[in-house]
Amino acid sequence: MMNIYCSVSRATGAALFAAGVLVAAFPAHADQALSVEDNAGVDCIASARDLTRISLVGDEFASVSKVQALSPIDDFNVVNEPTRGDIYVGIPEGFKRKSFSFFGTSKKGFVYRFTCKVEAIEAQQIFVTNPQVNALAKSADRSDGDIEAPDQQETAIRLVQGMATQQIVPGFRIERAALVPVRSGDLTVQLVSEYRGSDLIGRVVRVENLGSKPVELSEAMVAPADAVAVSIGNRTLGARQATAVYVVLDKGSAR
Repeated sequence: MMNIYCSVSRATGAALFAAGVLVAAFPAHADQALSVEDNAGVDCIASARDLTRISLVGDEFASVSKVQALSPIDDFNVVNEPTRGDIYVGIPEGFKRKSFSFFGTSKKGFVYRFTCKVEAIEAQQIFVTNPQVNALAKSADRSDGDIEAPDQQETAIRLVQGMATQQIVPGFRIERAALVPVRSGDLTVQLVSEYRGSDLIGRVVRVENLGSKPVELSEAMVAPADAVAVSIGNRTLGARQATAVYVVLDKGSAR
């Protein structure tokens, strides 16, 4: 009986040792919780054999951008799932690179650069938190509470300042535009981006002088008469020069 018991114990010990070797060969990683800011780099770990999910806390991915590899075996797949706004990364079999990188743009206008190491681990979940997203949410809560909201003119000034410095403006969602320039005489006008809020819309417009003589810009030339606010970067536009114009419109009358 003692010999049988010892044999069973040795067999059990060998099985546990083998299981331990397998676990060591394929280590497990807990969910990755990362805190980053706008335009910051995000260092993460991706699974070489399963999917890697990346989720933005309080925000959603609007698009992803990456360079297409010359060889399919050196490329990786990134899918933007529209329901929850997450992205999923898949690594092909035979992928030899030790890391990969891509850019992600969120629906609230934030941009992140992801650099992920590839490891032979189980499926991964990466949760990215941006303190600026929380600040936007708190600002929205305050505007809905007992604190008196700023009047339209004050909001318009704050919006113009945000557009001019390319900053996130609380209460506004940035939408990029790629419209074809419209020509009027020697001037071309092109919508670059829009800041959309509940009551106001801010537009960043590029104006270029294609003529051979300088042009003096005025509000009437670059914005509708019912604009709430207009700011012109450079009023005297020389030949072949361009400037940015910031226009704020009431959402009900914007066209």
